[in-house]
Parts: sequence; C-alpha cells; structure tokens
Amino acid sequence: MTGTIDVMLPYFGDSPHFRQAVESVRAQTFTDWRLVCVEDASPRGDAGPWLAELGDDRIVHLRNDRNLGVAGNFALCLTLVQADHFVMMGSDDLMLANHLAVLDDARRRHPEADLIQTRVEVIDDAGRVARPLPDVVKAVLRPRTRRGDRELSGESFASSLTRADWAYFPSLLWRTDRARRLGFDQRYAIALDLGLILDIALDGGRMVVLDPLTFRYRRHRASASMAAARTGERFEQERAFFLAYATRFAEHGWRRAARIARWHVVSRLNAASEVPGALLHARAGGVPRLIAHVFG
Repeated sequence: MTGTIDVMLPYFGDSPHFRQAVESVRAQTFTDWRLVCVEDASPRGDAGPWLAELGDDRIVHLRNDRNLGVAGNFALCLTLVQADHFVMMGSDDLMLANHLAVLDDARRRHPEADLIQTRVEVIDDAGRVARPLPDVVKAVLRPRTRRGDRELSGESFASSLTRADWAYFPSLLWRTDRARRLGFDQRYAIALDLGLILDIALDGGRMVVLDPLTFRYRRHRASASMAAARTGERFEQERAFFLAYATRFAEHGWRRAARIARWHVVSRLNAASEVPGALLHARAGGVPRLIAHVFG
C-alpha cells in the first residue's frame, strides 16, 4: 500500500497549540502527506494567513461559513478526505517526527487493517508528560505489543475498546472507504471516535495496535471535554452511548461485549474521580449527575 496520507485538522481559532500541531506535521520524515485545516467560523481569529505564509503546497486551508460545532466539523472533514488513509488530528496535539512513517510502514504490513494505532504519550497544557488516572487505566488495559503488532477483530475488538477507550482518536490511521461509509454518529458528540470504531468492529473491520511511541496527546483542564466532565454532561452522554451499544452488541450475538457496555465500569470510575474537582471548582450542581452515573 502506497500513496498520500491525508491529515485532517479541524480547529477553532488560531492559537500557539494549533501552530505547533501544524509544525509537527511539517516535520514528518514521511513527506507524502496532505494537511487539510478546517476552521469552524471562530471569532477568535483564523490561521489562514499564517498557513499561507508557510508556502507549503501540501497544506489546504478552509473556513466554514457558519459554526458547525465539533461533531459537525469532524463530519465535514471526513467528506473532504481524498487519500485511501487519513488521520483526524487534534488541533492541540503533536506528532513525533516518525508518526506517519510508522503508520505508512504498518499499512504495508497490514493492508487489510481499517484502523492502526501507535503508542501515545499524554502531555499537559504546557507540554509536560502527564499521567492522569484515566490514562493510567487505559495504558494498563491497552493490548500488549512488546512482542509485535496486535490485530483485533470481532467481539474481542469491541470488548477491549468498550472496557476502556484506549484508542486516542487523533493518533489513529483510518482506512477511508469504511470510515466514510459508516460515518460519525453525531448524536453522541462526546464519543464520536469510539462510536465509529465500534461501528467498524460491528461491520467486520480490523484494528492493528503497534508498539512504537509516535504521538503526543494533549489533555488539559480547560478543554471542553474536561468542563463537560465536571458538570456531569459528558457522563450522561456516555451512559446513553454505552447502553445503546449494549443493545446493538446483544442483537449481534456479542453477549460479553454487551455486558461490558452495560456496566461501563471505567466510565463510572472516571465519573467518580471528577467529583472532588466538581466540588472544588464551584460546580457542585454537577455532582448529582456524576453520582447518578457512578451508581446508575
């Protein structure tokens, strides 16, 4: 398998983190990429002029006429992919210089794979290595790869990701044809990525997990996801999401995956870990919603 890898980069407003993300793509040792930056009608400023100054004809810049929101902009980006494979990068994440090269080599070894993931390092807002409890749990439950590539399919694929979503969305290499055919389910904006991954599993797809560390995923407390966690909104969506997939798994004959989805233990533990923060940050109104998720 050869050819260009599309790097889709939805973003909202110009920022230092966004520019660092772009520069990390430009620093790749694999050079046959196309970077598509889609700005979601932010009033905070557009990076278009800066991108033009870079003078790199592999970079495409688009600006939405109206704000589509995170889910809508991601869905739009999926329609704009032209290559056989793509990465949907976060606007504050960083590729290490070998990221696309490792993914390109893996897609040659596993031409049937619908998803490929490397190891990821979590960083904070300042770029320091961070180890929040949810990410420690994900690292423990991630399939072991020290002895080589791991291929997942069928119920074991769905069960592993449902137990703990260890697949860091912005780092993944996606096969375009299946991802586009299935598409993002925008009803679950907080779990767009996991929903599409589980749909791929249900559709008979395969995922390959690699050992090399190639990506830095930024997690910071000011993000929309973290704010939604402390108010409990995120976990209400997660509960509806997991119960919906429990039904789908059961209909598919995947009883073990359905049981894991119904219990969604890691999601409940994550909600419990947010209770102290909700209290300390004067968001006690979210505590009942968090408790409801923990014991629901």
